[in-house]
Amino acid sequence: MRRLLLWCAQNRWLASHVPRWRFARRAVRRFLPGEGFDAALKAATDFKAHGVGALFTLLGENITDLSEANKVLQHYEEVLAASTGIGAEISVKPTQLGLDIDAAAAYANLQRLALAAAKADSFVWIDMEGSGYTDRTLDLYRRLRQQHPHVGVALQAYLYRTVSDIAGLLPLKPAIRLVKGAYAEPPEIAFSAKREVDANYLALCAFMLPEVKRSKLRLVLATHDVDLIARAWRFGQALEMERSQMEVAMLYGIRTGEQLRLAREGFAVRDLIAYGDAWYQWYLRRLAERPANILFVARQLLP
Repeated sequence: MRRLLLWCAQNRWLASHVPRWRFARRAVRRFLPGEGFDAALKAATDFKAHGVGALFTLLGENITDLSEANKVLQHYEEVLAASTGIGAEISVKPTQLGLDIDAAAAYANLQRLALAAAKADSFVWIDMEGSGYTDRTLDLYRRLRQQHPHVGVALQAYLYRTVSDIAGLLPLKPAIRLVKGAYAEPPEIAFSAKREVDANYLALCAFMLPEVKRSKLRLVLATHDVDLIARAWRFGQALEMERSQMEVAMLYGIRTGEQLRLAREGFAVRDLIAYGDAWYQWYLRRLAERPANILFVARQLLP
């Protein structure tokens, strides 16, 4: 099922037709509060009342025109200015800012966002895309982190290389959002079985949590696997960490009850709120991460 969903995400015919289908737009509502930022901001405000923070991301990737990348940049600057009262952060893909066109332009755009985040007392997360972008994304992050403390990067637990990437970043006192990974990657470079990905995720947590305890690393566990979070927290308890030092991020519309429970228990929780009309590929990858979500979507399509 996961392989099928990832194939669908890359199919051009489906990508151009499915977003027009009414039932598909209805199904995606599970993961989006709406296509506009106003809906995302309202959802974030509601979550804040329950002690849950927000992480905004505008959907879209692989922009081929620098003028479009500039529009994305300006939009995120406006988002940072508009969300100062709720302490929200943003997450952006490098290809949204022009990485496919001009790496220097993408870096300059990220610098502007880092400055805007510092001004708003917020934070910029650099999303990780397919493995073809890993080295370039990490290069952008290393350069930014040397000057801007308000910047973090997402790393993918299903890649074999991630443990060495983390080790290489530790001298920078980095911020890392650890995800499982949602792209179709060959078995030569990535774990494919869920149990292997889960085991590596937990091993990476065990590797990083001592650095979190020493305040030399900000770590966000970006997963809906509450059992995995509980197992990671047992490592944290062994290190005598405070619950507030354990950060968790989950997607809007998934395990909301668990997000609220973790926040009540004292963990730092953020809800990743996506919005925009370029949702097709993102949506299929979210289903591929946890095919069981298809059952929840199917229920929503019933009368």
